[in-house]
Amino acid sequence: MSPIALNATLPATDPAVYDVQHKAFADSPLPQNEREWIARASQVAHGLSEDVTIRDREQKIPEAEVSLLKSSGLTKVMGPTKYGGGGQSWDVAYKVIREVAKGDGSLGMLLGYHLLWSWTAHIVGTDEQRDRLQEQIVKNNYFIGGAVNPRDSDVKITSEDGYIVFDGFKNFNTGGVISDLTVLEGVLEGSDGAHIFAFAPTRQAGIQFAHNWNNMGLRLTESGSVKIDHVAVPWEDALGWDAKVKKPLAEVLDIPWASLLLPTIQLVFSNFYIGIAVGALNFSVKYTAQNTRPWPYGGDNKDSASDEFYILERYGNFFAHLRAAEALADKAGSVIADIYNTKSEKRDLTPRERGEAAEWVASVKVVATDTALRVTAGIFEVTGARATSTKVGLDRFWRDVRTHTLHDPVSYKNRELGRFALLDEVPEPSWYT
Repeated sequence: MSPIALNATLPATDPAVYDVQHKAFADSPLPQNEREWIARASQVAHGLSEDVTIRDREQKIPEAEVSLLKSSGLTKVMGPTKYGGGGQSWDVAYKVIREVAKGDGSLGMLLGYHLLWSWTAHIVGTDEQRDRLQEQIVKNNYFIGGAVNPRDSDVKITSEDGYIVFDGFKNFNTGGVISDLTVLEGVLEGSDGAHIFAFAPTRQAGIQFAHNWNNMGLRLTESGSVKIDHVAVPWEDALGWDAKVKKPLAEVLDIPWASLLLPTIQLVFSNFYIGIAVGALNFSVKYTAQNTRPWPYGGDNKDSASDEFYILERYGNFFAHLRAAEALADKAGSVIADIYNTKSEKRDLTPRERGEAAEWVASVKVVATDTALRVTAGIFEVTGARATSTKVGLDRFWRDVRTHTLHDPVSYKNRELGRFALLDEVPEPSWYT
């Protein structure tokens, strides 16, 4: 039964459109190394790019697209190999997200959020909860959504007969409509503000999607609002809590490790920004070569637009800045991956180590935001007036980047980095740092 069955009148894409790809992936083993995983992601991106302009316009629920992420194995790129996952680290996962975003920004974002939410128990759960959830997610190839938006009022949690019960509303809930499990988060009543994260099955009456995401960009991310109405989860699934005494475990939640969700997801953002911008550049290169006409009134007339100085100069500048952004993102990805690869067993992360990692991530956020906005707007200068036609779809790249770069103001990342560079201060962990 599909997650959208609660409102079956809404149109969704049909997974059968990717039957050829599903069969090819079913007949192939999972990739074994970074190169193979990026190649797999490139295959998916190519398939998504072929009709992305039409899908963006129609804005159907992306069931087919998510089915492609699943059948390709990208949804379990980091899953433990003992459960059938890819066993890769975050540095590879970031590159996979970026690659998918080159073909379809919405699906790059959905994959990134899924991988982050799938990782939640690694950060705020016990070892037992982490292993149990990874087995469930990877073996069933579940897709994960999340109803965690700190700008809204906290979801209320009550304790009832061995369950924690969530009630509330969130304005944004990326990927929930097409998810199998949803990450919920709220504050336990009477606990002086103690937060609890937990996974809940999406297909239940208490998780009610408004289907009201109709924004200018990232139109296939299903990021609309959700009402959470008396959703019960066993106390044993309250991540990082002692179910018997109903108290948070200090050794899990009162340490710097427990705040790693934020820099981890912030780097997810930057990687799909960069991927969208690279996709825009790649699309424009083909368009300029095939369609853009040279300007006949410049005094240094060329037979081909591809020979014109200003077009070559713009492409070279865009290419250089994107190459630099990718290199910086790869460096930050290796920093995050190294933390998880070397410190997961003891969770012995110091505040300073956490802060320095966050500043690598903030650096990427600033550069990725500036570069992606500049490139996705600037490509019209090298493609020409006819490229503004809606059938070309060149505007989707800028719309996608502009929509998500408003998620949290990059000016605050600049200030944060200024305090680090000038005063040697690392940021205090927050919902956005």
